[in-house]
Amino acid sequence: MHFATTDEHRMLLESVRAFMAAELYPHEKAVDRAGIVDYDLAEQIKARAIAAGFYGANLPEEIGGGGLDHVGRTIMEREFGKVTHALHEIAARPTELLMACQGEQITTYLNPCITGERAECFALTEPGAGSDIMSMQTRAVRDGNDWVLNGQKHFISSAVVPDFAIVFAATGSDESPRGPRRRVTAFLVDVGTKGFEMIRGPRAVSQRAYKNFELYFDDCRVPASAILGEEGTGLDLANQWLRAGRIWVAAGCCGKLERLMGLATEWAATRKQFGQAIGKFQGTSFKLADMATSLQAADLLTFHAAKRADEGSMTAEDVAMAKLFASEALGKAADDTLQIYGGMGLMESLPIERLWRDARLERIWEGTSEIQRHIISRSMLRKHGA
Repeated sequence: MHFATTDEHRMLLESVRAFMAAELYPHEKAVDRAGIVDYDLAEQIKARAIAAGFYGANLPEEIGGGGLDHVGRTIMEREFGKVTHALHEIAARPTELLMACQGEQITTYLNPCITGERAECFALTEPGAGSDIMSMQTRAVRDGNDWVLNGQKHFISSAVVPDFAIVFAATGSDESPRGPRRRVTAFLVDVGTKGFEMIRGPRAVSQRAYKNFELYFDDCRVPASAILGEEGTGLDLANQWLRAGRIWVAAGCCGKLERLMGLATEWAATRKQFGQAIGKFQGTSFKLADMATSLQAADLLTFHAAKRADEGSMTAEDVAMAKLFASEALGKAADDTLQIYGGMGLMESLPIERLWRDARLERIWEGTSEIQRHIISRSMLRKHGA
């Protein structure tokens, strides 16, 4: 099932598929084994993505972006999601959060990111505060016209080495009906700023070539002009990122699920045991039927959220449902595909084991499955005053 219902969306889908066939698929095996995207290859992909109009396609046309609506972006992310995220992100940067840039920030951060001259990372997660943003320990204290940052971030991911970080820090507290509430502010901090150290984090078994970094701030001094948006609006910016990001994760999961289903179906139709194709055995055929059903349901949830985002009516539970269902459906499809392939599915000569490994991360990043269930159930209970 595809939701490319307009001529523009159909052209986008065909263009992304052609780009992936020429620029991304040929490199995914080598990139995964190396655990890194070679600099020259990354620059080549970025240049060709810019030429094709994919780089920054999520940003408004008036500032040099592609001006895609949410449905268009979902179509693009669904296809890009079929390959390793290390290749995918290089072709589709930067983040919408940079639209909050003001004044000189536009020329220093936003514009160079649109042209591919600079790259950012989103620094929210901490060792003791993953999905619990309000528990973050990174602090920023006002000192004259400057702010002084202290703290640590980890699992800060990026396909490339970032030039600067969008860093979230607690800058005080405000009273709320439920008591004091931490005030969170976002800062633009350049790599190389005194007191800011960034090192490569441990390599994960999922998305092996997709870098993650550890960030350390030790009396890191930045000017007040480094605040992204306004002081105290960091939580709104973080939620903006997370909500949109969950649509893209769901879309990528749908793409991977479709790819796995295609591989499983072809294998089941051609692999013979006991004198017939293994797809004729119910143990295999029912797995294929479950994949097809789950894919259609995941697509419907994902594009429903994207359409509501374009209408301005998307809710937190819309994206939570899409991300939850699509990531868990992908996990089951990856496991079932490997089971259909048997021992061959674990061999590095085929893409199954890589897709299986990569699929596992989708239930964790951008909010775990448990967090998505919490968001959905909380919304249900609130309607009854709980």
